[in-house]
Amino acid sequence: MGPLRRNWLGLAFLAAILAGCGEHASEGGDCPPAQRARSVSGFCVPRWVSLKHGEVMGRKGPGKDYPAQWIYKVKGLPVQVVAETEEWRRICDPDGGAAWVNRAEIDGRRTIMSLAPSPAPMRRSPAPAAAEVGLLKSRALASLGACRGGWCKVRAGGVSGWLAADQVWGLAEPAQCR
Repeated sequence: MGPLRRNWLGLAFLAAILAGCGEHASEGGDCPPAQRARSVSGFCVPRWVSLKHGEVMGRKGPGKDYPAQWIYKVKGLPVQVVAETEEWRRICDPDGGAAWVNRAEIDGRRTIMSLAPSPAPMRRSPAPAAAEVGLLKSRALASLGACRGGWCKVRAGGVSGWLAADQVWGLAEPAQCR
C-alpha cells in the first residue's frame, strides 16, 4: 500500500485551506463540445479533478458491491478520471494506482501536488529568476490557478506564487495510471 493510501497528517492542514481554482474551477470546462457529447458525464475523459472528502473509498469496480481496495484520506487530492459510468469514476492517483469512486466523492476544483524531491520554490512571476515568495514541500497540495508557458499559479498556506509545471502532479493530458 503506497503512502497516499494512508492517513496524511502532514498534509491535512494544507488540504483544509484549498480555495477556488481560477480558470480550472469547473470540471472539464475546457473540453471541446464534440468530445463532451461522447462521454457519459458530458465531461472529457481523461480529466483532472480532486477528492471532495477527507475519506473516500476506492473500489475494485464501479459499484458498492465491489470490494474496497483502499481508502483515500486526503481531501483535495488531485486525481485523474480515466473512465466513467453514470455513477462511478475510475481514477488514477499520484502513486499510479487506479480505483473506482462514486461521482459524489469528486470535486471539479483543480489541485496539484508537488513532485519535487525537495521543497519547490514558488515564484512571484512565471520565470526561474523571479523572486521566491514561498516553498511548497514535496508531495504537498496546492490549489491550481492559470497555467502559461510551462508555469502554473498556485496557492497554498496563504501564499500565492508560480511553480514550474514539470514539478507537479495534476496537469498531464495522457492517462496517468495503468
